[in-house]
Amino acid sequence: MSDFVMLAGTWLGAWAWDEVAEELRGAGHTAHALTLSDLAERRNTQPAGQQTHVRDIVEEVERLALRDVVLVGHSYAGIPVGQAAQRIGDRLRRVVFVDANVPVDGESFLSGWPSDHVRQAIDDHGGYWPPLGPEDYAGQGLTDEQIARIVGGSTPHPGVTLTEPAALTGPLDALPATYVKCLLDGDEPMPAVAAFLKSDSWELVTLDTGHWPMVSQPRALARVLHTAVARP
Repeated sequence: MSDFVMLAGTWLGAWAWDEVAEELRGAGHTAHALTLSDLAERRNTQPAGQQTHVRDIVEEVERLALRDVVLVGHSYAGIPVGQAAQRIGDRLRRVVFVDANVPVDGESFLSGWPSDHVRQAIDDHGGYWPPLGPEDYAGQGLTDEQIARIVGGSTPHPGVTLTEPAALTGPLDALPATYVKCLLDGDEPMPAVAAFLKSDSWELVTLDTGHWPMVSQPRALARVLHTAVARP
């Protein structure tokens, strides 16, 4: 059985993983959801950049003395998770990217796509990216109740984490990795992910749901995570 450490994407905290964590524990794993600095219940605890979030993850693994670690990063969190996976050494069993961005050395979350509107929003809101409204979650396989839960639990996201470049210590495609593509958010992985998926160390799994599967299909996502660690 494995030690899962799970990180949600922009605006979200550890609470987003409650149902997935329950399913994993029922399957015999340990499951730890972590809120990254300056989000949710850790809002305004310290100024947070992307490398702060990398340290959050590494320090949590060390604090809990975990040894058979599966790091799970959703959306933005794939960027600090990918970097942290390289820094925990032989503690790592696998990294799972859930419809996630992946770190590319020297590039930020906002690199490589039309993100001027995000940069402007960050400038207009004191250095934070404001959360989405309910209308922005349409077509993602979420019920009205699930949308209300996400919107109600969201907090502004620290902008520096989105503009700071990733710093890799080696080739990311050397890590044992599973990429979970959520089909309602697009059929094809982004180009950086497609390149990494050429590696024999990476596998692609699909889910017929939207970008927030920990909320829309927590049991299905938990099964994917359980199956991923059963592989050699």
